[in-house]
Amino acid sequence: MLNVSGINKLHREQFGKEPAIYVAPGRVNLIGEHTDYADGFVMPAAIDFATVAAISPSSDGNGTIFSKNFGKTVSRPLDTIGTRGSHDWSDYPFGVLSILQQEGIAVPGFHLTLEGDVPLGAGLSSSASIEVASMLAMLHVAEAALPLPKIALLCQRAENDYVGAPCGIMDQFVSCCGAADHALLLDCRTLDYRLAPIPKHLSLVICNTMVKHSHAGGEYGSRRAEVEEGTAILHRHRPEIRLLRDATVEDLKRWGHEMPPDVLKRCRHVITENVRTVAAAEALEANDLTTLGRLIAEAHASYRDDFEASCPEADIMVELANKLPGCVGARLTGGGFGGCTVNLVESVHAEEFASKIAAGYEGRTGIDPEIYLSHASAGAHKVGQHVSLSQG
Repeated sequence: MLNVSGINKLHREQFGKEPAIYVAPGRVNLIGEHTDYADGFVMPAAIDFATVAAISPSSDGNGTIFSKNFGKTVSRPLDTIGTRGSHDWSDYPFGVLSILQQEGIAVPGFHLTLEGDVPLGAGLSSSASIEVASMLAMLHVAEAALPLPKIALLCQRAENDYVGAPCGIMDQFVSCCGAADHALLLDCRTLDYRLAPIPKHLSLVICNTMVKHSHAGGEYGSRRAEVEEGTAILHRHRPEIRLLRDATVEDLKRWGHEMPPDVLKRCRHVITENVRTVAAAEALEANDLTTLGRLIAEAHASYRDDFEASCPEADIMVELANKLPGCVGARLTGGGFGGCTVNLVESVHAEEFASKIAAGYEGRTGIDPEIYLSHASAGAHKVGQHVSLSQG
């Protein structure tokens, strides 16, 4: 866990002023992968790893950002932020600033200190946590307020337009609206959501394969393009199919032969994943862990075989997890092509699970993994401010 008093002290040492401090968590997605940009359903949980943003106003007309993680400071005049990033770590906070400017929110000069412990490139949404924490901080100095779902949408725009990464709404939304001890079932079309309780006796054990991925290009973008290609074919037959949210398995049976084989598989994953995700929320609400575990296993198989977004290391990690005591369900989480697996594990077994899966994985791959023990945590908030399940 991050030391909030430490970033307060660091900010005062860097900039000489007492800051306001905001926290925004990363997330792990329990089920619902590559469904968000198809207007489908996702079920993430906010986690104990977060970005902390400390901010104070300045009178020099600049946005000055110090990253403790990178040990670097970047300062730019507020009127030179533009609408496109420069492939630098500072694109995330400056992208948020750009979007606020485009929304007509006048953010004055500021000093911003950022520190995070969300692992980079692990599929746990370090970028979304930076964006959300930064936006809350900038809104503070602008003396402006926005509803949390609106903040999520604006942060998504920053990542899409300024950073150039084609993410959906899930990451930013759960960073804003997550709740302790709950998963969040989100309808990505309407942004309606409900909180599904995670039993107190379960832990989230997140296993980092140490295989890195990047969303700003490559396989993520190509998979999204394949989904859009398949959607266009179905739309020609049923114009009401705007996105795969509107399609069914029956539609694929009727018209899937018109799709290239890979496009058909991508679409099948998204359509069946939507069904699984809603069913998984219902299983959590009913405390039916057997059904939940089956759905998580089916989700990994679909991600591996139909979406082809897994990797040998992640498959080994899931295979090992399913053989260990206390494991309710295990699958690859995040954008794919590396990153982390998410494991729902009986808390009494969590530490033993972590130790054994790390040893087993290193024995099979030669890679020393990082294992994170976590629970579902609260969404973004100002430090010192009460956080409740009704936020957002």
